[in-house]
Amino acid sequence: MLTSLPRGVRRAALALAALTLLVAADRLAGRLATRFVLAEMEAGARAAAELRATVLRAEIEKQRSLPVILAQDPDLIRALDRPEPGRLAALNVKLERLAEGTRTAVIYALDREGRTVAASNWRSDTSFVGQDYAFRPYFQEALGSGAAEHFALGTVSQRPGLYLTRRLEDAGGPLGVIVVKAEFAEVEEAWRRLREPVLTTDDRGIVTVTSVPEWHFLATRPLEPAAREAIRGSLQFGETPLRDLAFTPHQASDGHGLLRLDEPAARGLFLPVSTPVPGTGWSLTLLAPTAPTLEAARAAARAWALLLGLALMALLGLTLRRRRRMARERRREAERRRALEAEVGQRTAELSAANASLRAEAEERQRAEAALHRMRDELGQANRLAILGQITASVAHEINQPVAAIRSFADNAAEFVARGEAAMAGRGLATIAALTERIGTITAGLRGFARKATGEVEPMPIRTAIEGALLLLGHRLRHEGIAVSLAIEGEPCVRAERVRLEQVLVNLIQNAIEALHGAAAPRIAISAAATGGRVRVRVADNGPGLPPEVRRSLFMPFTTTKSAGLGLGLVISRGILADLGGTLEAPETPGGASFVITLDEAGPGMSEGMSRETGQRGSG
Repeated sequence: MLTSLPRGVRRAALALAALTLLVAADRLAGRLATRFVLAEMEAGARAAAELRATVLRAEIEKQRSLPVILAQDPDLIRALDRPEPGRLAALNVKLERLAEGTRTAVIYALDREGRTVAASNWRSDTSFVGQDYAFRPYFQEALGSGAAEHFALGTVSQRPGLYLTRRLEDAGGPLGVIVVKAEFAEVEEAWRRLREPVLTTDDRGIVTVTSVPEWHFLATRPLEPAAREAIRGSLQFGETPLRDLAFTPHQASDGHGLLRLDEPAARGLFLPVSTPVPGTGWSLTLLAPTAPTLEAARAAARAWALLLGLALMALLGLTLRRRRRMARERRREAERRRALEAEVGQRTAELSAANASLRAEAEERQRAEAALHRMRDELGQANRLAILGQITASVAHEINQPVAAIRSFADNAAEFVARGEAAMAGRGLATIAALTERIGTITAGLRGFARKATGEVEPMPIRTAIEGALLLLGHRLRHEGIAVSLAIEGEPCVRAERVRLEQVLVNLIQNAIEALHGAAAPRIAISAAATGGRVRVRVADNGPGLPPEVRRSLFMPFTTTKSAGLGLGLVISRGILADLGGTLEAPETPGGASFVITLDEAGPGMSEGMSRETGQRGSG
């Protein structure tokens, strides 16, 4: 059609088409770059937010054990029962040392009327001794229900913190309340060293802990006037104005929800990622700044689009020029020669294109297979680290108990040494050694699980992998009150890689724990036996079982029964077992759910030799 137009008009039409293509390519490149960068930023920001939430939760959990221990302290109970000056003075010193040793902001004891009788800050100008805290909700709730947690601004110290309280009582009834105030200055200081602003909010949307000091007690969503007056009347946040945080929702071109902040401490567009802080009613939000990364990515994408468009247009121009030259040459030749050369050229071009297409397809297939293997390995490691993040807090709690016991036995041993009772002190130190060995066992299992898979398959006892998985999940099983039965016939060995096999077992046991949440008499049965050169491991629970619609697509990606699950755990587990030459199935059972792992058994005689080796290492 264009060939019938005058040359000037034809050139103008081609130029307009080229300009239109360049503009379209520029816009498409900008959108694709925005979508890719925001997706990458969201994934990184979510991982960072979950890490910060874990750190904050660990800080809170570290302080939660103090009121429970102090509520059983005989010196504290005697001092509140008979508040003599000498006892109160000794209690002040004891609380002061305990606060320094545990790096707690302040510890203080209140009598029945809510008046402070002893405090760790008794020496300071802002001492709490003699202060009346009967109006504080944490005192009233603890005295009534036994324990309370309350985040507020200190009326004397003017520093915010989380108040953890426990009721003190004896046979005659309540004596008072012990209060531990946890401050998060170190956590906030660590957050401030990073470029992303972080804030946590309570269930009303009020900022509690944040990397931006100016944001303390700001409201992230509108508060009703009555709610504002109630908060001011309770003095929870002192005289702070409770103003709204100045941000405006902004919709990105790819659908991502961004926030535009107009605060002195942070201005511009941010990508918000929120995650709950486990064990509290708080939510942690990380604000990832988008401007530097997004602008650079868009500029690079547009530059590449421009270069590619110019290259294509140059190639098109050369092609058109070459065609015109060839047309002039063909017209000079005879009709027969012209037809023959056209046919030969056409056949040659078709064969060359087909050959090039086959080579390109083969190379693309090889790249896709290599990328698939890398993605499977990375997805397995990511799944292992995600599981490790879920169990880190429980393992920390598991370690916290022997650490507290070590402190108690160390104090007792010091007392026995002072009395000259060396035998009693020796028994206490032996107990401390056993507790430290227990901590070492727990942390060794955690480190082994966290390391990246080596890919080396070797014979190993199936019992070692099962016990390693149960060690990592032991605290959660005990916390959920789940009974575990383990039945292994003989000591079968399999050819596998320990880290990846433990990852599969942890996935299956974790799924069983979550399925048993809220069940009566929860139970998990694990069995293993070798038959016909194969080892079968069965993990079963007495939970609600698998619905038919879930069972039909159980091993398909993104199939899950959990509200917060991604549905990739079973897919990754089956892929790991396939790499190890095994299978993963979920046979139907009358009650609950059952998963069966099948792996090749190690060579004859290997099981007994490795069993003896495992026993020798355990006894050593």
